[in-house]
Amino acid sequence: MKALCYHGARDIRYDGMADPAIADDRDVIVKMDRCGICGSDLHIYHGQGFSPDLGFCVGHEAVGEVVEIGKAVRQLKVGQKVMLSAAVGCGACAPCLAGDVNHCRNNAMQCYGLSHRLEGCQAEYIRAPAADFNCAPIPEGLTADQALMLTDNLPTAWFGLKNAGVSAGQTVAVVGLGPIGLMAVEGAFVLGASRVFAIDLVPERRAIAASLGAVALDPATAVEEIMAATAGRMADCAVEAVGADATINLALKTVGRAGTVSVIGVNQTRKFELDMAVAFIKGLTFRIGTCSVPEHWPELIPLIQGGRLRPERYITHVMPLSEGAEAYRLFDARQAGALKMVMTG
Repeated sequence: MKALCYHGARDIRYDGMADPAIADDRDVIVKMDRCGICGSDLHIYHGQGFSPDLGFCVGHEAVGEVVEIGKAVRQLKVGQKVMLSAAVGCGACAPCLAGDVNHCRNNAMQCYGLSHRLEGCQAEYIRAPAADFNCAPIPEGLTADQALMLTDNLPTAWFGLKNAGVSAGQTVAVVGLGPIGLMAVEGAFVLGASRVFAIDLVPERRAIAASLGAVALDPATAVEEIMAATAGRMADCAVEAVGADATINLALKTVGRAGTVSVIGVNQTRKFELDMAVAFIKGLTFRIGTCSVPEHWPELIPLIQGGRLRPERYITHVMPLSEGAEAYRLFDARQAGALKMVMTG
């Protein structure tokens, strides 16, 4: 089969590799229909990956059709259209069965496309382990694009909002307006936020946030403008969707006393310095972590079905898998209005 494989910094290749095979009775093989490039994939693209491996297939977002099932699979059948959770669990313990992959009692939590341990989803075919849990039929009334956004991006944005404690009447700051940040802007209003400040360097992304009803701000003046707009109270909470030291620090500055900062961007410095004096004086809550994707599906699916959330609106490019290297280049360079990049099988 053909797949996008990582060979070093900015070296993603459309390679031939062995077709995936059933390795466990609970596996299924999925023929990829659509897959996406996530912002966290850029860390691998930049050479700051999550393993020393080379030549592995990248990506963790996909929808497709089941073409082969293991003999212990009970909930899925050949020909079924499914969405794959980026967060993979054992699917057998109590936390996993409740959707909480992060607390898998068998320590089986993993993600596609970080190494050869579990090959990625930017491929013609994908092996999905413990598939009755880690795959789900595409819900009635959802398009393939909407289902694709449920594999990681939208649940991550929702997780960030929940970690920030967003509730009715609150003022929320969102730092970083890539696809996940924009979904956080949209989701904040669904959760009842009265005002959302949306912060990003890219004017076009700020314009999209403004079209959603947010107050769009340039990072250079965001703190002063939020201070003026709130009479010095600042935001009640903030969601940071980049992961850079500068954007995390900016998020910390946007909130006021007893504020909460929720970081969902992947930080690669690993030595971030939190100003403890400021955190102490403000009484801040700082939360960071990864999303357990299936945990949020029961809330998010009805919101999409009812038209309250429209995550597919952030897709700007649909390209064949064979043009994956160019899709990565455009996404990384933010050229041609690149926002959410989708590739087809």
